[in-house]
Amino acid sequence: MKQFACSLVLLCFSGMLHGQETHGLTLKRTIELPGITGKFDHFALDRAGNRLFASAGGAHAVEIIDLASGRVIDSLPGIGKPHGLTWISSKRRLFVADGAKGELDVFEGSPLKRIATIALSEDADDMVYDDQSHLLYVGHGGTDAANPARVAVVNAETLKLVTELPVASHPEALEFDSKHDRILVNVADSGQIAVIDGKSHTVTATWSLGASKGNTPLAYDAARDLLLVGCRTPAQIVVLDGKDGRVIAKASSDAGADDLFFDATERRAYLIAGSGAVDAYSLSAQGELTPVSVTHTAAGAKTGLLDETGHALYVGVPGIDGAAVVRVYETQ
Repeated sequence: MKQFACSLVLLCFSGMLHGQETHGLTLKRTIELPGITGKFDHFALDRAGNRLFASAGGAHAVEIIDLASGRVIDSLPGIGKPHGLTWISSKRRLFVADGAKGELDVFEGSPLKRIATIALSEDADDMVYDDQSHLLYVGHGGTDAANPARVAVVNAETLKLVTELPVASHPEALEFDSKHDRILVNVADSGQIAVIDGKSHTVTATWSLGASKGNTPLAYDAARDLLLVGCRTPAQIVVLDGKDGRVIAKASSDAGADDLFFDATERRAYLIAGSGAVDAYSLSAQGELTPVSVTHTAAGAKTGLLDETGHALYVGVPGIDGAAVVRVYETQ
């Protein structure tokens, strides 16, 4: 009888834990951005300085948020359409892709000041950084024949354009695979993933997503060599074998996938959908996806940033009826 009672208690406790895991993300704080309206694009984090950088499209600026006080402490104005952001802590430099002006702006100092502008082409977008080679890869172009789709390779130390790598259509998202020294590029309009070798700077493979289209955000599981792709048509997340591009698994998602992150510690994927939700999935070592929770946000809240170390997911909520805000969710 005692054994049965003990087993029952353990069963109930296990059920409680499982129930906790299936809850949505926990909202820990909301950071208001007074006077800022419109949607956000990408974010970047300065961990040492405890600052969050936010591409505020409506303000044509990058807003700098002090995370200790939860207040905007500075703004980098005069940016046509801020897209991708990369903060390189070793160099104390912030790189900003301007989609309207077709350029890459570089900021440095305290306070941050523009020190260089590198000409690209229109719709300069997402970027990734290789801290071994000190090279920054920036997707841009693809709107017409005069602006072909390319991935720019920029030396983050000399601030010089090293080369341009052609791809089939506009590069939406990029991921860097340090283990194999390659750049994974989401070529959305072509329904493809382009694989670029980090040494030769050539496209070594092109993986088709088949019937899955509108592939916009990417995330990479380096330990298991799995590539996660957020698609819009149909609305789903797709898992590819990172060795050959073979589709391993698919799971439905909310509409308007725009950002995607993978927490290697918790083995959780977070897909931010512009329809107003964050979909969380558990990813097995074999690449199987299990839906965990759906956290409802707001329409147009399509981008954010995962701070894996700080167990936080930042989500930008656009200012439509009022000021824009950044919601901070606990992921642990």
